[in-house]
Amino acid sequence: MSHDDFPTDRPAVVTCGLPYANGDLHIGHLRTYVGGDVYSRALERLGQETAFVSGSDMHGTPVAVNAEQEGVSPEEFALDWHERYAETFPKFNVDFDNYGHTHDETNTEITQQLVRDLDEAGHLYEKEIMVAYDPVDDQYLPDRYVEGTCPYCGAHARGDECDEGCQRHLEPGEVEDPESTITGNPAEYRERTHKFFAVSEFADYLSDFLDRLEGTSNARNQPREWIEQGLQDWCITRDMDWGIDLPGENPQDLVLYVWVDAPIEYISSTKQYSERVGADAFDWEAAWKEGVSDDHPEGGEIVHVIGRDIIQHHTIFWPAMLEATDHAEPRAVMASGFVTLGGKGFSTSRDRAVWADEYLDEGFHPDPLRYYLATNGGFQQDVDFSWEKFAERVNTELVGTVGNFLYRSLLFAHRNYEDGPDADAPSDEVAARIDEAVEEFAAAVNDYSVRALGDAVTDLARYGNEYIQRNEPWKLVDEEPAEAERVIYDCVALAKAIAVLFEPLAPEKSERLWAQLGEPGTVHEATVEAAREGPAGDLSEPTELFEQVEDERVEDLNEKLEARVAESEDGDGDESDDDGGEADGSAADENDDDTDDTDMTDIEPLSDDRISFDDFQELDIRVGRIEAAEGIEGADDLVKLTVDLGAETRTIVAGLKQLHDVSDLTDTKVIVLANMEKAELFGVESNGMVLAAGEEADLLTTYEDAGPGTKVK
Repeated sequence: MSHDDFPTDRPAVVTCGLPYANGDLHIGHLRTYVGGDVYSRALERLGQETAFVSGSDMHGTPVAVNAEQEGVSPEEFALDWHERYAETFPKFNVDFDNYGHTHDETNTEITQQLVRDLDEAGHLYEKEIMVAYDPVDDQYLPDRYVEGTCPYCGAHARGDECDEGCQRHLEPGEVEDPESTITGNPAEYRERTHKFFAVSEFADYLSDFLDRLEGTSNARNQPREWIEQGLQDWCITRDMDWGIDLPGENPQDLVLYVWVDAPIEYISSTKQYSERVGADAFDWEAAWKEGVSDDHPEGGEIVHVIGRDIIQHHTIFWPAMLEATDHAEPRAVMASGFVTLGGKGFSTSRDRAVWADEYLDEGFHPDPLRYYLATNGGFQQDVDFSWEKFAERVNTELVGTVGNFLYRSLLFAHRNYEDGPDADAPSDEVAARIDEAVEEFAAAVNDYSVRALGDAVTDLARYGNEYIQRNEPWKLVDEEPAEAERVIYDCVALAKAIAVLFEPLAPEKSERLWAQLGEPGTVHEATVEAAREGPAGDLSEPTELFEQVEDERVEDLNEKLEARVAESEDGDGDESDDDGGEADGSAADENDDDTDDTDMTDIEPLSDDRISFDDFQELDIRVGRIEAAEGIEGADDLVKLTVDLGAETRTIVAGLKQLHDVSDLTDTKVIVLANMEKAELFGVESNGMVLAAGEEADLLTTYEDAGPGTKVK
């Protein structure tokens, strides 16, 4: 990989975390896959050689359990869901170059070979461990057949992950008070011999890797805590029948842990793509292996787009495996936030979700949802979905801004200039504005911000509306026809640029716009250079690209959703099966480096409750300077700050760990509510509150030189 700005001359691979072949897709899942598709398309618009790959995650205990309940084999059960996913993604214009699955021959061969390579290099060893056993049912219980208490934070946990608490990966035998999920019986631990990968040997490498890693800040910062606490070696085998067999001598008939073969599918899927199109079109080995390309021995540009619940797997285990076997390390990891519904996580068992098929069955076009999911907040932010917010974004931005400019400009052009307005080139003003939009687009790609990609387009359309309104070509047609034609030529040039730059977010609508412009070929093959070229096609009569979502429609959708959720809920308030974004626990938002991650449609209304000036005077708000910052053991979000408040130095606990680089907080000037009641968090007394804005914890500070202890009035 390189750290040069895209496009580079290396092959790029964009992957999406594998959907687990175990249930229907909802729009929370789609956020990751749409994000990956948008980013892949954007790279291609810049001229980057790119392969976009993924596949279904077929193995693991949930598949085995559910297959048994349905009376079919795990393979039959998982293949059925795999085929459904392969049919669903194209309906949302998610266009993988290859979509495979982890149980196919390619992935089996590559997985077993990679494990052999790990073993031959001395990175694997055997160890006796305690494995959960159901004495009543007389069977060993691999990870997902076990539930209990997390030993690190005390939350309810699955056998392989503290999914409701600190989200740490858990090794077999770590869960306390284990129970069998099959029978409900208390489990006991018994010794078994398993295979381990010595991840701890790679601590220094992984620390340096995180310094190099690009992408979203949560993917860079969250893993540092695990390294600082000391990496534990990783058990890579399981006591079950369904999975890829451990290669070599295997007397206990163990299979590889699902998280071994799942990321290897990225390599396998890329290889399958190369075999289909030929190595001259895309060389999978040059992308994934070190030393294959003489020009680029470090390999290609690997970008993983995932959900934030699997950061540890993609920034600790996976890069360690790649480093140990002479594969290229990832250049970037983009970890998305979850999608919630009414402030609550999606719940598949309670039917509290907006399902992918449901959205299409309502007659909506996929591109407005793509735009909403990609641009509603930064990629790593959680997003609360509502039909009201969806309608507002569609009506305001797609219909009112982008669609309005395109339709009014092209309709005027078609009616007044039979073959389109004629000019040598766009005016200097418009050409400069298009160049600016292209630069914003490229910057968004290199900042890993899918939201900024959308902003580049809507801002350009907003400029177009202002430009046509300012020049009023309808008044110039009779008195200054040449000037009128020049203005409309500029507007058509802006429309062509929008078609190119909007393709990643709204590929189908952009292709339709391309056809209305009469441009040759397809917009899917156009690069950003085409956005700078003046229009050359014969215009056809335009139609409006986007449809208004009426208030009555929103009310109807809300009634349907509320009735369905109410019917499925049992009323006991148990939210343990909520899932906010991932199709699974093994597969796959936001870039807080965006200059503005606040979606104005999500701003809470100002409070009608007022306080008096005297009440305000009781708030002791001071300027402080952070003297030291360190993570708190066992707390994913919390940081212990030592803050100079002028008159004294205090310890304050703040939820900044996943949103800021802790090492960069020292010497930062902050605003502190000094007379906040003391509180104890994870054994640390917090004496004050650091003030920050929004979900991204944008720290409040001072404009000039107010020193520590200065009172805010």
